[in-house]
Amino acid sequence: MTYKSDIEIAQANEGRHIADVARDAGIDERYVELYGSNKAKIDYNILKDKKDVEDGKLILVTAMTPTPAGEGKTTTTVGLADGLKAIGKNVFVALREPSLGPVFGVKGGAAGGGYAQVVPMEDINLHFTGDMHAIGAANNLIAAMVDNHIKQGNRLGIDPRNITWKRAMDMNDRQLRFMVDGLGGKANGTPREDGFDITVASEIMAILCLSSDIGDLKKRLASIVVGYTYDDRPVTVKDINAQGAAAALLKDALKPNLVQTLEHTPAFVHGGPFANIAHGCNSVMATRMALKLSDYTVTEAGFGADLGAEKFLDIKCPMAGIKPDAVVIVATVRALKHHGGVAKADLGKENLEALEKGLPNLLRHVENITKVFGLPAVVAINAFPTDTKGELDLIEEKCKSLGVNVALSEVWAKGGSGGTALAQEVVKLCEEPSDYKTVYDMSDSIEEKIGAVAKKIYRADGVEFMPAAKKQMAKLTELGYGDLPVCMAKTQYSFSDDPALLGAPEGFKMTVRNIKVSAGAGFIVALTGEIMTMPGLPPVPAAEKIDVDESGKISGLF
Repeated sequence: MTYKSDIEIAQANEGRHIADVARDAGIDERYVELYGSNKAKIDYNILKDKKDVEDGKLILVTAMTPTPAGEGKTTTTVGLADGLKAIGKNVFVALREPSLGPVFGVKGGAAGGGYAQVVPMEDINLHFTGDMHAIGAANNLIAAMVDNHIKQGNRLGIDPRNITWKRAMDMNDRQLRFMVDGLGGKANGTPREDGFDITVASEIMAILCLSSDIGDLKKRLASIVVGYTYDDRPVTVKDINAQGAAAALLKDALKPNLVQTLEHTPAFVHGGPFANIAHGCNSVMATRMALKLSDYTVTEAGFGADLGAEKFLDIKCPMAGIKPDAVVIVATVRALKHHGGVAKADLGKENLEALEKGLPNLLRHVENITKVFGLPAVVAINAFPTDTKGELDLIEEKCKSLGVNVALSEVWAKGGSGGTALAQEVVKLCEEPSDYKTVYDMSDSIEEKIGAVAKKIYRADGVEFMPAAKKQMAKLTELGYGDLPVCMAKTQYSFSDDPALLGAPEGFKMTVRNIKVSAGAGFIVALTGEIMTMPGLPPVPAAEKIDVDESGKISGLF
């Protein structure tokens, strides 16, 4: 059987004018800033006018540990929203924006798939409304002002060997990870070691996503630590007086982007921090808007529940003053077989033994959500054409034997109609009592917080802190940053810090090699394993298949 590609399905869809989508979503036209006929920005002042409106229900979509085969978390999120709409619910989607790097690299786009997509998928996956470029510009303005300050006399005594602020570009380019700049003589700056992060790894991205308004944005920008002086005192963006100009570059990027699903469900697509190196959630502002505008908001957090969901629940929720009413954990037969030891080339073949061997990975995520965080959850089995009845029945049987709710999701093939069973389960879950709690208390030490995540969520036996990490923990505690939440920078492919440890590993220790502060974002980053903040391209990048014809029609995006 031949299936249409995601981009072919999206391009064949007759979208509604975005002004009509906004009106039907309850957004007055004075808040709508049109970017053509199919996308718009929504003025954040709508939140002031709707501050007394009661929030709707919040549904978090997360997943089991991801694999190269893909789990379809965004697809499930979009399809669930369309499914809720199909059963008569007033619903909004709140998603992250894709990064150009993965679009042209391995992962491809991030607008959903099959008949559960947000559109216009080409725009969303490419330049969209320019948010990524604004974030990169603000990041690089700060970098330029730091180096200019040193060139113009260095009044603050910034140590060029201890500048922590990197430049940013929204592309996978390993060549820029480590570099020396400022060469060519005194007129061209001060030679020093430097490097680039991908834009979605920039602290500016995290700040944009966690800011509650323009005033909060400026306050957070001012708090960014860009480096240290010769006598080891932190230097902030406020010290170089760059916060106002950076905020000016970000004033429009702060406004959530409104688009629609293939079935015309309204969707905010805003902000895009990675979940393996940042907090992995869409913007607080978009989530809050969606909660005020609908009875049900469906959002997602990046990668597996040990990363995106943990950060959503331990960082975003406490900062935003929100909590989910239900959690959906996406699983696939293919991913379970991968965690059971099956090679990617053989995932299409029935293998009940490997499937059962991979199930502990899913069940650990379920236990973390329901027991550790105290939230009601349902497993959504994202159906693929190669899945067999025996495999689907086995997952359902094993989950139900442990008291875990399960629903088959067929949204990739059927859109909203394939998500109604999941939608009905979620509506029931939203009415169940919950006992939401974070993994640690903010008053715990940095070491205790990292240990709590490692032991309670990853199930590590303990944490080994390298000398650099110990030194940084002591330093950041002394500087007054010890009461911030922790953001774990860890591989997405394993509960551990070793991507080769699949399934539900036990008897391992986490190694934290260094600690850094993202003072503007408001969290401490713990660096484990070989996490890169600037990815590279694979041997055959997705970019090689992308093209555009004479009429401007793009092909090859997926």
